[in-house]
Amino acid sequence: MSSTTILIFILVYFGLLLFISNVISKKGQDNDSFFKANKNSKWYLVAFGMIGTALSGVTFISVPGEVGSPNGEQFKYFQFVLGNAIGFIIIAKVLLPLYYRMNLTSIYSYIEQRMGVKSYKTAASIFLVSRTISSAFRLYLVVIVLQRYVFNDFNIPFPVTVLLALALIFLYTFRSGLKTIIITDTLQTFFLVSSVFITIYFVCDSLDLTVLESVSTIQKSNYSKIFFFDNFLTSKYHFVKQILGGMFVTIAMTGLDQDLMQKNLSCKNIGEAQKNMFTFTGIFVLINIIFLSLGALLYIYASKNNVQIPLDLASGKPRTDLLFPEIALNHLSIVPAFIFLLGIIAATFATTDSALTALTTSFCVDFLGMDKAENLNNNKNVKIRHWVHFGFSILLFLVIIVLNSFNDASVVALIFRAASYTYGPLLGLYAFGLLQKSRLVNDKLIPIICIISPIFTYFLSENAAQLFGYTFDNELIIINGLFTYIGIYFTSRQSSERISF
Repeated sequence: MSSTTILIFILVYFGLLLFISNVISKKGQDNDSFFKANKNSKWYLVAFGMIGTALSGVTFISVPGEVGSPNGEQFKYFQFVLGNAIGFIIIAKVLLPLYYRMNLTSIYSYIEQRMGVKSYKTAASIFLVSRTISSAFRLYLVVIVLQRYVFNDFNIPFPVTVLLALALIFLYTFRSGLKTIIITDTLQTFFLVSSVFITIYFVCDSLDLTVLESVSTIQKSNYSKIFFFDNFLTSKYHFVKQILGGMFVTIAMTGLDQDLMQKNLSCKNIGEAQKNMFTFTGIFVLINIIFLSLGALLYIYASKNNVQIPLDLASGKPRTDLLFPEIALNHLSIVPAFIFLLGIIAATFATTDSALTALTTSFCVDFLGMDKAENLNNNKNVKIRHWVHFGFSILLFLVIIVLNSFNDASVVALIFRAASYTYGPLLGLYAFGLLQKSRLVNDKLIPIICIISPIFTYFLSENAAQLFGYTFDNELIIINGLFTYIGIYFTSRQSSERISF
């Protein structure tokens, strides 16, 4: 497939999104539409659209790539996914009822009412920093693929490619925000999910396998081990670590994250929001096992056809997350190449448009107070919201340029992991608020505690192997939250009255 063909395909795809945005924006461009979609979203559209947001381009190319990683990861990621599913159920049964009962636009407003203004601003700031870094990384990884296989042929510099991607996303989201995204993400999730199924079909066809035969082939391969129970202390892949990590990472990075919760809060009532979450959970688990299966088939295909894992241009080391695009764009026919492009672009736009809208919402609501009734339809505030939206687009651009300057995948991965550290304090804040209803916090000390906790967590992570012979993985977020919880507890005081929310 030529680079020109791919570029035309991207522009046509964007034109479709822009058309949808224009149609929807005619029905409302005010702040209520942008922040909450007028609380009139259909739960089944939200549930399906959330799949695209939750998966992202990172999942689309990295999860299949990790299956055949030299570390021997195979299907170990599915353990983490099962932990995710438990976390989603906890969110549906514990956090969503709280958010709906308090009629929140920003979920961090709970912290303001429970703990105070400084705690509230701290929680919102944690989200802004965390989501900016993680969203920038997700978009960065996909732009690398587009740069390598498309824009290098036109001698277009990497910063221009990033700017183009963000400009396209800005154009179809800045007017109606969440109201637009509910529809566009539903469409993009359909493209993403369809692309995975169709790619599996073409890979199976190339291997002379039926879909049913491919299941047996995967089971007999060296890529299908799911559960790991060996070496609890030293192995990152142990079942217990993955389940706990998956559960608490989901609670923190979904249930305490304005991005995904904003969509849930656009449903009419708590009943529909919970139906959305339960449906989403089932689809999420199914789609991830399909992604892992695709990964196994890609490695079987690579072995049979002598396809080498592409090398990182900077370090010269193999990059497993480039195997999927390498096979799809250079070794299969034009149809699966188009399908791959459709999936990766859909995954990229679905994640980044949602994050950009959530960042704008959080800043406008948590720092500018635009959720107040008198401000929702204020024309001046709508213009300010447009500038905030533009500002976060530029911020994402700058962060991606910084990430690219490292030219080292391991350093970038470290930065991405550092972003997950910041969700630990959110976990501790909400856990304390929900579990210690008879204690009043020292609001002034909350920002300090939320800075110190990740530092302690990092120190423990770096030295646990030497001190205790233990290797941390995603369950480290539990320790991070626990440090925050303990810090808040010992700086709080007993109240004579029990707090009711």
